[in-house]
Amino acid sequence: MARILITSAIPYINGIKHLGNLVGSQLPADLYARYARARGHEVMFVCATDEHGTPAELAAAKAGKPVAEYCAEMHEVQKDLSDGFRLSFDKFGRSSSPQNHALTQYFAGRLADNGYIEEVSERQVYSKADGRFLPDRYIEGTCPNCGYDKARGDQCENCTKQLDPTDLIDPRSAISGSTDLEVRETKHLYLRQSLLKDELDAWISSKTDWPVLTTSIAKKWLHDEGGLRDRGITRDLDWGVPVKRGDADWPGMEGKVFYVWFDAPIEYIAATQEWADENGLGDAAWQRWWRTDKGADDVRYVQFMGKDNVPFHALSFPATILGSGDPWKLVDYIKSFNYLNYDGGQFSTSQGRGVFMDQALDILPADYWRWWLLSHAPETSDAEFTWENFQASVNKDLADVLGNFVSRVTKFCRSKFGEVVPAGGAYGPAEQAVTQQIAARLSSYERHMEAIEIRKAAAELRAIWAAGNEYLQEAAPWAAFKDDPDRAAAIIRFSLNLARLYGILSAPFIPDASAALLKALDAEDADWPQDVEAALQALPAGHGFTVPDNLFRKIADEEREDWQTRFAGQRG
Repeated sequence: MARILITSAIPYINGIKHLGNLVGSQLPADLYARYARARGHEVMFVCATDEHGTPAELAAAKAGKPVAEYCAEMHEVQKDLSDGFRLSFDKFGRSSSPQNHALTQYFAGRLADNGYIEEVSERQVYSKADGRFLPDRYIEGTCPNCGYDKARGDQCENCTKQLDPTDLIDPRSAISGSTDLEVRETKHLYLRQSLLKDELDAWISSKTDWPVLTTSIAKKWLHDEGGLRDRGITRDLDWGVPVKRGDADWPGMEGKVFYVWFDAPIEYIAATQEWADENGLGDAAWQRWWRTDKGADDVRYVQFMGKDNVPFHALSFPATILGSGDPWKLVDYIKSFNYLNYDGGQFSTSQGRGVFMDQALDILPADYWRWWLLSHAPETSDAEFTWENFQASVNKDLADVLGNFVSRVTKFCRSKFGEVVPAGGAYGPAEQAVTQQIAARLSSYERHMEAIEIRKAAAELRAIWAAGNEYLQEAAPWAAFKDDPDRAAAIIRFSLNLARLYGILSAPFIPDASAALLKALDAEDADWPQDVEAALQALPAGHGFTVPDNLFRKIADEEREDWQTRFAGQRG
């Protein structure tokens, strides 16, 4: 049994996330967590809401609420939606937690002690109309790289180029819209990442199994345009982790907070501490996942994120950990994703374009979305959601292949043998051939899941479902029953055991449907199969079951057309 620590990039608090956000981090992380648990591994799967920085303040102001109140409310909204999509976090924490405040201040103090923090006088945009400095996202303007006129002061959403507020053309305040801006001098703390460049480079170069997307982005930041730059870790904001050096005040930094990118990854550790504290466990319970001197040396740590988050997780967070000089656990594998686009354009939280998590669950249960998103995960290139493809995938994969198989087998058995696994007849060459076929497919499925090759794993799972459908069609128990009822009984007994196996293997992808299937088969305690031949005899003759409701329904053309029209514009 292995110990596996899993984190997914923590979502911003400012609003409900769209399906592109979901498939870029949280959903594939959940798939891997569910699979690892099913294989008997000990798993710690944590995430949180990212509650500091300009987005939180702007969203709260727009909602007309104090920022702390807004964040508390939106945390509950995001937690409810993550539950709705069956994301199986051990803890879904908050970056505003007391644990994260203390850990962030601790890391800053350790970095300062070790010479990795520098106080820098810098020129920053000041808004006369607002009477304050305007950090990063408080400033909007035209991107100097691509000309997008709604670029933010930290990054252009259109071309993803990292920016400084002073880079923007025709800048304006995101608070008031005022263009009466000037550049003034202020002091901030910088993390001296450049001092760790060689160590980070060697560490990343050692990760030969990482996705090309991850390493290429990390190497570009290390070597292009002058190499890895030092980066500010404080901001002139009211909301955030107050700047302290451990427990002590930091002279000259009064009224400032740590920049959100600095404290957000530390929340992974803090969320685990939140989990331990809530369960009445001591520090050892969370430190065994995060401190190599406390038992974390045998942990495999896997992170999931969209490609825009790679620089912070492959460079800045590791720089924070290395620079602290403490034996914290470094990530072992970073699974990064390209973008999921929407119906000929881009998903966008800020522009309200695409299907959002709450809207998706209003339309169909979570499993429909989970299957499509995971089987089309943007692993090696950008992918695109279209309603036609979604309809086709649901109807063909879920309804026609898996759902149809279960329905035909259970209903035929009920009509001819009753709601029990039928006795009589022995498995023959046809069953042996299917057993061998599925054993080979299962081995491939497991290999892809362990390598976190999600689309390939989904394809193997669908092929396992299809093997049952093909077998049932060829074996034709409805025809055999007329001349050889014992043969028909053997076919149905084998098929019911196939259905049980499908319930187990499909659970990481479609947990609700799998649970419903296993409950109907009275096999809820089923474990991951160690031997396919034995698994296909697990339900003995006389074992009772009930016919489940249809696991999946088809999407009609009229529904698909309605959804296309309804979601063609921006979110209201």
